Amino acid sequence: MATVLSLTASGCVTVHGERAVVPAATRAEAARALKEFTAAYNAADKAYDPALDADVVTGSLGAVNQAGLKARHRIAPTGNSRHRPLELTDARFVIPEKAGWPRWFLADTDSNRDTEQGEQDSRWLLAFTKTGPDAGWKAAYLSVVAPDLLPALAKDAAPVAADGPGLAVAPRDLGTRYAQYLQEGAPDVFAPGAATSQWREARLNTRRAGFSYQYADQPLDTGAYAPLGLVTEDGGALVFFSSRHFERQTAAQGLRPAVDPDVEALLTGEVRSTLTKERVSSQLVYVPRKGAGTGKVTVLSRLPGLTSAKGS
Repeated sequence: MATVLSLTASGCVTVHGERAVVPAATRAEAARALKEFTAAYNAADKAYDPALDADVVTGSLGAVNQAGLKARHRIAPTGNSRHRPLELTDARFVIPEKAGWPRWFLADTDSNRDTEQGEQDSRWLLAFTKTGPDAGWKAAYLSVVAPDLLPALAKDAAPVAADGPGLAVAPRDLGTRYAQYLQEGAPDVFAPGAATSQWREARLNTRRAGFSYQYADQPLDTGAYAPLGLVTEDGGALVFFSSRHFERQTAAQGLRPAVDPDVEALLTGEVRSTLTKERVSSQLVYVPRKGAGTGKVTVLSRLPGLTSAKGS
C-alpha cells in the first residue's frame, strides 16, 4: 500500500488512474464513520469480543485493540462486568484533500473518560483511513491529548508529504529515528519528555537481582501503519506514527520471570528462564519546520499496548 502521505510536488498522485484532488470524505460520511466506530467499540468492550470491532480498526490502534480484547476475553470469557459505554461528542472533523487511495481524515472529539476542566481535560483524536472506494472507514490511530498542547492546524487542512522537505524530520523517518533514539540515544531529534528521554533512562536503569533486561525497537511505517500528518499554522506538522517495542527478561538459574494474567493470556511457549513481551505503540508528535526553535520533535501522546508474549 502506498503511504497515505505521498504527494507529488504538484499536490497529486496517480493511483489506479485517479488524479483528481478531492476531500477524503464528506462531513456526513466522517460523522457516520465515527458513530459506527463508537458503536462497534462499545459492543466489543462489553463482550470482550475482538470480532465485534475488527471491521472498524486497523494499524497500530487495531493491533492494540484486538490483542487487548483477546487477552481480556481469556481472563473474563463472560464479558466485561464493568463496561461503561464510550461517548465521543463535540466532534470536529479535519478532512484533507488528496488524490487516489488510501484517504484519511481526523476526528477531534471530547470523550466521557475525563473531566471537562483542569489538567485532566483531554481530547481524543482519531485518524480514520479508507483503502479504496469499496472499503470501509477504519480507525488507525488514537491519541489522547490535553487541548492546550495541540498546535493550530493550517486552515486548508493540507496533508503533509511523506518526505516533509520543509520539516525538521520527515514523517516517513519518524519511526526509524524514534527506534534509533531509544536504542542509541542518537540522533537526538526528540525533545525531552516521558516518551523519550525519561523512558530511555528508565530502561537503562532497570535493575532486579537475578534478572537481566534487553530492549529492541522497530519502526512500523508501511501499509496500515503509515504515518499521517497535517500542516500546522506555523509551517510545522502534526503527525501520527507507529512503532514496535520488545522487552526481554532473562532470569538467572533457579529463577523464573513472573507472568501477569494479561501477559499469560497472550503467551506462547513456556516461560522457563526468558519472557519476551511485544508492544505496539502509536505516537502523536509536533514536528517543527526546519530552522524553527530547537528543531526537535515533541511527543504529545504515546499509547502503547501489549500485542504478544513468548516464553522460553
